[in-house]
This record gives sequence, C-alpha cells and structure tokens, in this order.
Amino acid sequence: MNRPIRIVLALAFALFPLAASAEKVVGEYRGSMSRNTPEFEVKAPWILEWRVTTDGAYESAVDVSLEAAGLGTHEGRVLMTKYPGNGVRLFDKSGHFYFRVDASFASWSLKVIELTEAEAKEYTPRATSPIGR
Repeated sequence: MNRPIRIVLALAFALFPLAASAEKVVGEYRGSMSRNTPEFEVKAPWILEWRVTTDGAYESAVDVSLEAAGLGTHEGRVLMTKYPGNGVRLFDKSGHFYFRVDASFASWSLKVIELTEAEAKEYTPRATSPIGR
C-alpha cells in the first residue's frame, strides 16, 4: 500500500475513537407499561434516542413527556405514537428531569445522551418545539 495512504488511514483510525467517545450516556430506561423513569441530570445539548416495539396483537400507544424533577413541572410532550418505530430528538435545555411514560400494549426504550456543540450541529431537526431544537 502507498505510504501516504497508510498515513491518512492511520490518522483516521486514531482520531475516530476520540470523536465517538465525546457522547456521554446519562441514562437508559426500558419498560412495557406506564411509569415514570428515574430522575436524571443533563447538560445541553442532549439527545433522546427512543424505540417502540409491539407484538401487533392489539392497538398500541406510547406517550412520553419530559417533566422537571423536584418541581413537577410539565416541560412538554416528547413522543406520541401508536406504531412501532424509533427516532432521535435533540434538546437544548439543561436540567434535572424525568420522563413520564404512558404505554399500552407496547415495549419502549429511552436513552439520554449528552453531546458536544459540534455533535449537536450534526443533527437536523424535523420540527421545532418549546423544549427541543
């Protein structure tokens, strides 16, 4: 292999783990029924990775809201679906929160991940809301 190509590849592999390790998983939550998740502290910017699965036997629904911990203040709806799927939601608000999950005939998973400003710029939001970008 050509020496310059080897150098470029070596640099790319050396720098990749640094970029990938900038994300910080704050919390992961799973369930198949309605409940509140444990509280978590997060600094903006951060994302919520979500996944909803069903067995298809019944009409399912999942509704997830962000709540301010300690205050009990409703920050806004994060997700509402009647179908299996997954997605990512970007937030620019720091704080102490928990999720209120209302689920019927569905399994759900939520992962909260802190990002750097550079990583946050890589995300392209679908819509703007009061609690997210």
